[in-house]
Amino acid sequence: MLIAQLSVAGEGDLYPLPPTDDSADIDQTALDEFLAGQSNLPWVVFRAAHRAANFPALPARARAVLAALARTVDANRPYAAIFARRELLTGRAMQSMRTFYRSLDDLEAAGLIERVPQKRFGTAGLFGRAYLHLTEKSALVLGYVSQLSDAQRSETQSLPRKLSAPQCDDLASLDGETLNAPRHSFNPPCVTVADGAIYKDLLPKNQKRQPGELPADLQRLLSLGFRQFLIFKLMREAKVQAKLLSDVVEATWEHLRNAKRPISYLRALLRSPVDFGHQIRAKRLAAERLADENAQAANIDAIVRQCAGHVFIDTANTRLITVSSTADSVTVHDYREARPRVSTGQWAVAFVAALSAREVVRATPEKVTSFRLKCDDNRVGQPTPTPTPTPTSSVGHAVPRARTSTIDDRLSEMKKMLRAACAGVSLDNRDTRFAESAAQALKVNG
Repeated sequence: MLIAQLSVAGEGDLYPLPPTDDSADIDQTALDEFLAGQSNLPWVVFRAAHRAANFPALPARARAVLAALARTVDANRPYAAIFARRELLTGRAMQSMRTFYRSLDDLEAAGLIERVPQKRFGTAGLFGRAYLHLTEKSALVLGYVSQLSDAQRSETQSLPRKLSAPQCDDLASLDGETLNAPRHSFNPPCVTVADGAIYKDLLPKNQKRQPGELPADLQRLLSLGFRQFLIFKLMREAKVQAKLLSDVVEATWEHLRNAKRPISYLRALLRSPVDFGHQIRAKRLAAERLADENAQAANIDAIVRQCAGHVFIDTANTRLITVSSTADSVTVHDYREARPRVSTGQWAVAFVAALSAREVVRATPEKVTSFRLKCDDNRVGQPTPTPTPTPTSSVGHAVPRARTSTIDDRLSEMKKMLRAACAGVSLDNRDTRFAESAAQALKVNG
């Protein structure tokens, strides 16, 4: 209806429009003020937080943590343990976890807090909680304790040397009188890591970090165009393939040095199923065996040179051994043989082994004389050999054995017949009879 419209009825002046609705912002502001009013601190705590925030002898981060501790500790029992988690204290100090622990170190160095070592939690073997305590110095500075008793005053000492004279004046202005805080001696903590999962942040040295230098056997890769970080990456890739990069490089160094693209070639070797460690172990074993053989040969040569020109005899007094002056041969005389034998082969190994086993000893004149007598007795005891008679003819002289022309012809016929038999040619009766007669003739003529 037109009569109900404001422009027609003219009710704009009598009933103006309501103002813009800002009730949401007003309500939020009131809520913030109400919540801020709920966090009012007692005067003692507020003064302690103010003094901690304006402590001149500490850095800003330590002052923030000291103010958070002043707000958290029980004002009636300032020396009691502070029951607060790290998240609460870091939130009130507005610091990260690392900065929070650095601030605790500053406060402990200044003698304002005491950090009790962690203890074992029951019988489970886990670390328990580590509580913080305010010292007498911090309790006096924060105003939780008015003055020291007579017994405590007699035991007080001067401030630590870290605080200079102007800093002591600032402490006096804060408390109203000159403070002589006692010096506390704290035991080192029983552990070097914190409780929980943040120990990696506290001690970066425990984290897995890349070493600063390459192994000595892998530094030669730098001459082929490898970078240091690439070599470390290849070491990790080799570990994934159950290999050692040092073994791969050692086994294929000659081919790797002559390769046109050594990086690609080395990565292909890492992916191959070849056991390079076995190759390296085999080479090392062969080298060790060769070194042992060379050392043993050198030892044998040295012993033989020392024995050059000397005479030895075995413990059974059966052989007399004479080493030549040049140590290149040895003469062995057995008592059962008329003449000695000269050995120029591989005699040194057996000789040194017998010498080491005490089977052969240095011959003395008495032993040499005894050996000569034993040789003479052996010759006397042997029977004299009978000469073999030479076949003679009826006339009385020896019959010479000579091949006649008939025998040569028969032998040639036999050769032909044997060749024909080997070739598979059948033989007739005549050839058979001829072969039998030839064989009989050979038997008769010897």
